[in-house]
Amino acid sequence: MKTSNNTILITGGGSGIGYEIAKLFSVDNKVIITGRNAEKLEKAVLSLKNVTGIVSDINNEADVSKLTKQLYEDFPNLNIVINNAGLAHYFKLTDENANAFEKASEEILTNYLSIVRLTEKLLPLLQKQPEAAFVNVSSIAAFSPGYTLPGYAVSKAALHSYSQVLRVSLEKQEKRPLVKVFELMPPLVNTEFSKSIGGENGISPEQVALDLKKGFENETYEIHVGATADFYKLYLSSPEDALQAMNANRK
Repeated sequence: MKTSNNTILITGGGSGIGYEIAKLFSVDNKVIITGRNAEKLEKAVLSLKNVTGIVSDINNEADVSKLTKQLYEDFPNLNIVINNAGLAHYFKLTDENANAFEKASEEILTNYLSIVRLTEKLLPLLQKQPEAAFVNVSSIAAFSPGYTLPGYAVSKAALHSYSQVLRVSLEKQEKRPLVKVFELMPPLVNTEFSKSIGGENGISPEQVALDLKKGFENETYEIHVGATADFYKLYLSSPEDALQAMNANRK
């Protein structure tokens, strides 16, 4: 997958991992970032080059329809979609008044269903390009859940399975340019998003962006960032040990 002369959409591109991906790729590509917070998005756009900001909530059907219409009209060469926007609630299923259903519903919508919707709407546009790709930002939690992030872990496991199904479906499609499907799987990352779960102990979002670029270059479709690589090996050898390791130091 080429890493220059692309037109790239990044959802949730105003901060954290999305911002660092935009920063890295905007040097040699045209980048569009979206987010719900207009002020944050404008600040990000002003700090970068070759970047367009579009205020859009991926959970809002009307917003998504408006966004896709604009992309088809104004960015007909769009060939990479990075589904990065995410949501995580930090709680335990045994907490009193955990509101697990409401929180899980929000996480499933943001981290999984919204991606299914946006992908379906943008797939025809990407299939018109000589080379194209979707990138789904999932998580190490897709392999083994942390019990303090129950809804988040389940939603990322769903996204992991969806990424695999989408990849196989596109590979089996005939007489169309192949749209590739990458899955970016970070461990804990030091961002505002992960502040409540000890994000300061995580890797830098810059490293996640660099690993994505390397994954493109090497055609690595499941990109295990940082500690995810070793954790995946543990998971393959013993799912139970991986589950215990994921939850060993959680409180």
